[in-house]
Amino acid sequence: MRAFFTHLRNIDRGIVTTAGLLSIFGLSSLYSSSIGLENFGNFQKQAIFLIIGIFLMLGISYVDWRLLRNDPYFLFILWIIGVFALAGLFVLAPEIRGVKGWYKIGGISIDPIEYMKIVLLVLMAKYFSLRHIEMYRIRHILLSGVYFGIPILLIFLQPNLGSAALLSILWVVLLVISGIKPRHFLVLLIMGGLLFSFGWGVLLQDYQKDRIISFLEPELDPLGIGWSQVQSRIAIGNGGVFGQGFGQGTQTQYGFLSEPQTDFIFAAIAEEFGLLGVILLLVLFLTLLYKMFKIGLNATSNFPRLFVAGFTILFILQLFVNVGMNLGLLPIIGLPLPLVSYGGSSLLALYAGLGVLLSIKVHS
Repeated sequence: MRAFFTHLRNIDRGIVTTAGLLSIFGLSSLYSSSIGLENFGNFQKQAIFLIIGIFLMLGISYVDWRLLRNDPYFLFILWIIGVFALAGLFVLAPEIRGVKGWYKIGGISIDPIEYMKIVLLVLMAKYFSLRHIEMYRIRHILLSGVYFGIPILLIFLQPNLGSAALLSILWVVLLVISGIKPRHFLVLLIMGGLLFSFGWGVLLQDYQKDRIISFLEPELDPLGIGWSQVQSRIAIGNGGVFGQGFGQGTQTQYGFLSEPQTDFIFAAIAEEFGLLGVILLLVLFLTLLYKMFKIGLNATSNFPRLFVAGFTILFILQLFVNVGMNLGLLPIIGLPLPLVSYGGSSLLALYAGLGVLLSIKVHS
């Protein structure tokens, strides 16, 4: 126990503090939107998950990250568990809004996708770090594609286009960082374009097409498929510089803003806390990203560098896409604002990833 408390004195308290402040920011917005919904269940569950997440982060940070790199079977077993968890959704998960994406246990929903994101990052950090001088070999690209491709296919079939696209982009970026040849990268881009063209005609559901169309032309159906992004932009504009005040946002409190606790929590924050609140939120994000980037720069081997790069990219992608959705710059694909949006699975996965980062900082 004394060793653990000594460890706590050595961790990067800047990461712990910044991540905690972002989550508290999210909790305050959840509480406010719960007033309008007259239901504080999500706020209470998120508060509990936050406490669990912080302890999970600190616990993982105490374990030497080299154990993940050196064990030949542990990461593969975690990957297999994730694949079975994703496959089990088709049998065991209830259908919610046409998607089988969550296990329901009492009043709690469990999303295995968030678990799989972190497992893939650690697994690929190990795989690429051992083969970084051989990334010109096509078999390494193909095998890494199998590790990513099976979960991506299962996620796409739920159907969950947003998370499938996120993991696809993450795989390609990790390949680029690991040093694949430019011509291999070009081939991947061409294949991605062909798959998208095929998917639009054959695989995409009508509601997924509607989301892309509403992004391109929201004014075509402002009371239908374009409603969410139109109301999001109105909410952001209502906030002005100082915001309408805690619990006073008209779009948020009167139900005009859809999903103010998940997809559109950024708009809810902008409406009630204004431009100043948004600036504070973005400063916290940039501070956390700077801390991550610094850990990656100071890493002494390829495994921690690749994990930090992958986790930072994952974080940036989710931040960029969520804010872009709220501003009407990107289609709605259901990605949460990291550490802020409601969602216990996402929160725990991100804090677990931060725990690995802290372990890299302390044990390197």
